[in-house]
Parts: sequence; C-alpha cells; structure tokens
Amino acid sequence: MESEVNAESPDAPSTDVLAVVPRLAQLSNAVNRGRLTERAAEAAGLALDRPAVGVLMTLHMADRPLRIGEIAERMQVVGPHVTRQVQSLERRGLAHRISDPHDRRASLIEPTSEGTRAANRYASSLVGWFSEAIAGWTDEERADLGRLLGRLVDDVTAHLGRLEE
Repeated sequence: MESEVNAESPDAPSTDVLAVVPRLAQLSNAVNRGRLTERAAEAAGLALDRPAVGVLMTLHMADRPLRIGEIAERMQVVGPHVTRQVQSLERRGLAHRISDPHDRRASLIEPTSEGTRAANRYASSLVGWFSEAIAGWTDEERADLGRLLGRLVDDVTAHLGRLEE
C-alpha cells in the first residue's frame, strides 16, 4: 500500500512515518494529562512551575554554566522567558550568576548546590516513573528505545535548525 501511495505522489510522506505522529501526540497528551512533570516536581520537593523546572534541568544537564541565550536556544524558547525563570530560580537559591571569564559584561548561569540536589531528585522521580512504565520490557527493548529516541531527537533538532537558517 505504501508503495502505491508513494508511486502516485512522490512527495507524500511514508505511512510508517505518518503512523508515528499520532503516537507522539498520544504520548505527549498522556504525560501532560498525567501531570508527570508536576508530580515529579512535587516528589522532589520543588515548588516550581514547569518552565522553571525546564530551565533548572537544562542547567543541570549542561556541561558548563550557560548564558541566558544558550539556555533559551537549548529549550527552544525566547530569552525574556528564560530571564524570568532564572530570576525565579535565583530567588529560591537554586541557581546563581557568575561572571563570564571571556566577557566581563556577560553573566553565566549555573545551578547552586541546592539546585543540583533538587534537579537530581526531580530526575530520579522521572526515571523511577518511566522505569515502572516499561518494567516489562527486555533489556534489548530498553536499549533500542534509548538509541532510537536519541536519534529521533537529534535528527528532529537538526532538521528544525536547518529550517531556521
């Protein structure tokens, strides 16, 4: 059937790719309706909204302190949004600014020790939830999921980056 569709319209997307799109939406809806990020934040003792948690986790997963623009780019949001979230994290003692050694006019943001501990608690809660959800999977299936999901994220991010150029 797929070859018939593609033979008639060479620009038509393949049916296997089309089948994935609603499944991604279904996963997103299930996670959002289940309030997974909010539940993980509560379990971690974080009184933060989803955007602030996103900034904290972005900082936590970075291999170095980041500028506001770098955080925004990694999260694919606008800078002013990140600035407000960073200020919120600073007020709570979860992040702080340091001088950029390469540009004294700029600041870098990094998690505080408490921010790192909070991010670890949050990540542990999420990992625990997903581990329970796929407890019946084989080691091979888990490895395949990690490999393929990583590849999908990398390819989609790269493709979006090319579209913005």
